Amino acid sequence: MTTDQITLFAIFAAVFAMLLWGRWRYDLVAFAALLVGVLAGVVPTDRAFSGFGHPATLVVALVLIVSGGLVNSGAVQLITRKTMDAARPLGRHIAVMGGIGALLSAFMNNVAALALLMPVDLQAARKAGRDPGLSLMPLSFATILGGMVTMIGTPPNIIIASFRKDALGTSFGMFDFAPVGLVAALAGLIFVALIGWRLIPRRDAVQGKDPMAEIAAYVAELTVPEGAPVIGRRLADLEDEAEKADVALLGLIRGGKRLYGAARNAELAAGDILVIEAAPDDLDEFRSALKLEFAESERQARVEAAGEGLSLIEVVVPEDCRIRGKTAQAIGLNWRKGALLLGISRRGRRINRQVRRTTVRAGDILLLLVPTGMEGEVTEWLGCLPLAERGLNVTQDSKTWLAIGLFGAAVAAASFGLVYLPVALGVVVAAYAVTRIVPVREVYSHVEWPVVVLLGSMIPLGEALDSSGGTRLIANALIGLTAGMPAWAILTVLMVVTMTLSDVLNNTATTIVAAPVGISMAQSLGVSPDPFLMAVAVAASCAFLTPIGHKNNTLILGPGGYRFGDYWRAGLPLEILIIAVSIPAILVFWPF
Repeated sequence: MTTDQITLFAIFAAVFAMLLWGRWRYDLVAFAALLVGVLAGVVPTDRAFSGFGHPATLVVALVLIVSGGLVNSGAVQLITRKTMDAARPLGRHIAVMGGIGALLSAFMNNVAALALLMPVDLQAARKAGRDPGLSLMPLSFATILGGMVTMIGTPPNIIIASFRKDALGTSFGMFDFAPVGLVAALAGLIFVALIGWRLIPRRDAVQGKDPMAEIAAYVAELTVPEGAPVIGRRLADLEDEAEKADVALLGLIRGGKRLYGAARNAELAAGDILVIEAAPDDLDEFRSALKLEFAESERQARVEAAGEGLSLIEVVVPEDCRIRGKTAQAIGLNWRKGALLLGISRRGRRINRQVRRTTVRAGDILLLLVPTGMEGEVTEWLGCLPLAERGLNVTQDSKTWLAIGLFGAAVAAASFGLVYLPVALGVVVAAYAVTRIVPVREVYSHVEWPVVVLLGSMIPLGEALDSSGGTRLIANALIGLTAGMPAWAILTVLMVVTMTLSDVLNNTATTIVAAPVGISMAQSLGVSPDPFLMAVAVAASCAFLTPIGHKNNTLILGPGGYRFGDYWRAGLPLEILIIAVSIPAILVFWPF
């Protein structure tokens, strides 16, 4: 071994020891390791920060922004309403989400599939009141598994197909990976749904928990606009939608008067106002699902015209507040500041009048709809105290299909090789910004920067290990180790080593290193290289032990609240299972 190889192996050993220990944050450990590599001379100075411009890093950052746009536009809520049930047991939820994710990943890039489903899973976790970390890791694993079924599902399969064309003159076909990939994917999905999620560490402090969940729900109002699909339906007919959104229907206001006993059987008409009780996110979900509006069209249009987007804020009313003892209508909140009072949270007190005509009292918590960028100005003008930020969004349901169409076109173009995936995602982000699906001021807030630092720091170290001959050293040792073994045992060793490399390097680099080794093994045995290439394809994709082996695992690191050492608990038995079912499948479908 050369000095550079020894140094790099020592750096990787130290990094993984520190990350598994968990004393320091993963991004700081990775960045410090990169600096050590540069100072030691094993990472070239001109390549020190190349990882921050690497396609893998860019894809992760862009996907997070796109996911934010899909949430803002209501695309995620559309999927949630069709597929999610908060009362569904966790194992069944994982089976449903994992099955959808695996199916999508077979025909689109598995990173894009996770980008679409991750915010759906986060919303489902919030509604069920559970830790999102229990289902995000199984979802990530499922999308990785589904990508193995077709040639376009994951980059390793595309690379393996090109290696076969160079070695044998013909490439693998679109569905040549399906027999082995389906066996592995089904076994993996069953595992994560029944057992895998139980192995994920539970945190006392739930990452996705709303820190203000104890605040009472708001009594709020929603207006029925012209042409709304609820026109002609009875108020009682909306109970199912209300229950699914966790909203309580309190009554109906028509012509400025509140209907009481007859309200539940009254047929809804344009201009009616629904009185509901709900948390802010549930209020917005219910509004979006039924195509309702926050207020009369004229007042809502005034808010939309005042800024580049809409924001929900929550404020507390102190004794000396401008609005205390007055109504929102009396102080001209809408025409003076372009803001709307959507709801009032008043513990233990009934609100019998229209919200905007209700006298505000000290201690009330107000839910306000304000133009984006004017949150501070409106709060200061009112003389209220802002509550802690909890990321309240207003769904732009008029842009739902625009957001889905842009995302779908980008994925299709990338899947068929028309546009490079990072470029396609970059175009989507730019389009989301131009159309204000993601306001410009919010673009960078969607990126998990510690994850970007982790990837940007580790990629140059992985490239240095490869260029120094470290990975080739491993490959040569593997060939020597398997001399004289039966063919199935050689396949097993090849899969174990490839999986191990894939957990450290990205799966593309691993495939490029391992595929020639597999072909060399086949030639030395005088057998077909196909089973060896299939073994490499499966093993390179199945990186479940760390958050850096596959972009999907990196994507969920922040939203799931995981630590570096959490992955191997569910990932190690899954990798063992994949090897156990894949070897027999390869021997059956791709005999020597």
